[in-house]
Amino acid sequence: MPSILSEPRGHGYGGSGRLAAVAAVVCWSAGNVMVAGLNLPGMQIAFWRLLLGAVVYGAALYGGGRRGSLGTVRLVAPAGAIIGLEIGVLFVALHSTSVANATTIGTLQPIVLMVVASRRFREEIGLWLVGASAVAAGGVVVVMFGAGADVGVNLRGDALAALAMLLFSAYFVAVKDIRNRVDTFTLQTVSMAVGAVVLLPLAAIDAGTIILPFPTGQQWAWLAALLAVPGTGHLLMNWAHLHIPLSLAGVLTLAIPVISGAGAWIAMGQEIGVVQGLGMALVIGVLVLVVRRDARLAVEVGDS
Repeated sequence: MPSILSEPRGHGYGGSGRLAAVAAVVCWSAGNVMVAGLNLPGMQIAFWRLLLGAVVYGAALYGGGRRGSLGTVRLVAPAGAIIGLEIGVLFVALHSTSVANATTIGTLQPIVLMVVASRRFREEIGLWLVGASAVAAGGVVVVMFGAGADVGVNLRGDALAALAMLLFSAYFVAVKDIRNRVDTFTLQTVSMAVGAVVLLPLAAIDAGTIILPFPTGQQWAWLAALLAVPGTGHLLMNWAHLHIPLSLAGVLTLAIPVISGAGAWIAMGQEIGVVQGLGMALVIGVLVLVVRRDARLAVEVGDS
C-alpha cells in the first residue's frame, strides 16, 4: 500500500514518535523567538549553547552511571559536527538577512529530505504527500510575505540560510542512519560536545580573539533557556527519528515559521495581518491532515 510509512519503525512507537516530532517543532519555533532576546553574535550564541549543553547532559550521563566509548564518539561525531555548523551558520544568517528570507529558504528542506528518504531509506513518497507539502510551503510564503515584509536580496545572508538548510537536512539523515545504534541521550550529549569543539575556532574568528568573551549572568540565563527549549526539541526529534519516516519529520518543519510568527505576536507584540493569519491556518491545517493520515495508515499496516 502506498504510504509514507514504508520504513519500519523502532519498537512500534509510531504514535509517540509523531507526538515527539510535533513537540520538537514547537520547541524549535519558540527558540527562534527567544534568540531575539539574547544580545550576542550568532556564532557565539551557538558555541556557548552547545558547550553548556555538553556540560549539562554530560554531567547527567555521568551521574547516571553511564559512560561513553570512543566507538560511540566516532559514530556520532559526523552528526555532531553537522549540527554544530548548522546552528552557527543559521544564527549568523539571521543576522545577515531578513527572517522572512531565511525562513522561506528553510522551507526547501522537506523537498531535500523527500528525495533522500525515497532513495536512501526506500520510503514511498506518494503524490498526496508531495502535494500537501507544496500547499503547506505556499502557506509559509504567504505568512512570511503577507505583511509586506522587506524581502530584499542579501546574497551573503541568503547563501548562509541555504547552507543552513542543507546542513539541517544532512543532520536529519545522519541521525536517521545511526539511531538504531546509539541511545538518544548519548547521541544528544556527544553531538553537542563535538559541535562545540567544531564551532570554537569559528566563534573565535568571528569574535576576533582567541579567548571568547565570557557571557554575562543575564546572557547565561538566556543560553540556559535556549538549551531547555530548542535544545529539548533536538532531544525529542532525535528520539522520534527511530519511530517515524524521515519524510514526515521533514514536512513537519514547515510549521516552524508559522509557530514562530505566532510566538512573536504573543511575546513581542508583532502584528499578524489577516492574510498572514489565513496562511498560518492553511499550513497548520495541512500538517494536521498529514499527521492524521500518517496515523491512519500506521493503523492499517498494524504498526501503531
